[in-house]
Amino acid sequence: MSKYEVLPQQLIHEGTLSGDNFFAPAPADEKEILKTHDADYWHRLKNLELSNQEIRRTGFPLTRELVDREIIIAQGTIDCTKFSLQHGIALNIAGGTHHAFTDRGEGFCLLNDMALAANYLLNNQLVKKILIIDLDVHQGNGTAQIFQHDPRVFTFSMHGANNYPLHKEKSDLDIALPDHTDDKSYLILLDRHLKELMNNERPDFIFYQSGVDVLATDKLGRLALTREGCKKRDKFVLNIARQTKTPIVVSMGGGYSPDFRDIIEAHANTYRLAQEIFF
Repeated sequence: MSKYEVLPQQLIHEGTLSGDNFFAPAPADEKEILKTHDADYWHRLKNLELSNQEIRRTGFPLTRELVDREIIIAQGTIDCTKFSLQHGIALNIAGGTHHAFTDRGEGFCLLNDMALAANYLLNNQLVKKILIIDLDVHQGNGTAQIFQHDPRVFTFSMHGANNYPLHKEKSDLDIALPDHTDDKSYLILLDRHLKELMNNERPDFIFYQSGVDVLATDKLGRLALTREGCKKRDKFVLNIARQTKTPIVVSMGGGYSPDFRDIIEAHANTYRLAQEIFF
């Protein structure tokens, strides 16, 4: 059973959330997808016509079920923007597909949910300036490429310097961390840069990619954060959104620790903090 099934069960079981706190999105409309992704890429993706090389780059066998899943995840993050504007915060139990480019998929990502949702907000004139905070251990290369020429979206990625992807795109702000970066070093850097960004950019909406592959236990991560350090990271981001009254949408991102409990607990902490800080 995947973390996407276990996580909501855990949150309901412990009483952090109830079933009423969850929603099931419909598939995203094609017109929304085409406001972010290249028409040729989308046509070939939905018709399962990607080349073998393109499929290998995504890391998944290409199936109808996979494409349908990505479309639903994308709409989930779009729907989250509406809940966030109303309540201050909303979270997608999946999402964070930050390796999807305008014209291709990479690294287990086919459609970029945060980019689709950001463009939904901008195209409907619901916000003017968006900050994307990407704290997954892997650089948000697809997100950086999508918004490289759009001053309305500031992309901030804090990631492992020596981790995937080998070729990094240029975010508006990239903080590349050395292997074995610990809690203290990580949190000092995050505090300094995020406070500066909030003061300088003054966003009226935030997307937060909260991958837990920064944990020392993660088999792909190469950083050295503890579970408590990861929780402090989330608390800092959520607190700054709450204090500045900036609506925030959180997508879960990656997590690959061999012990499944490390993944579930780290993700669950994000939800626990959201409930504590916002409600």
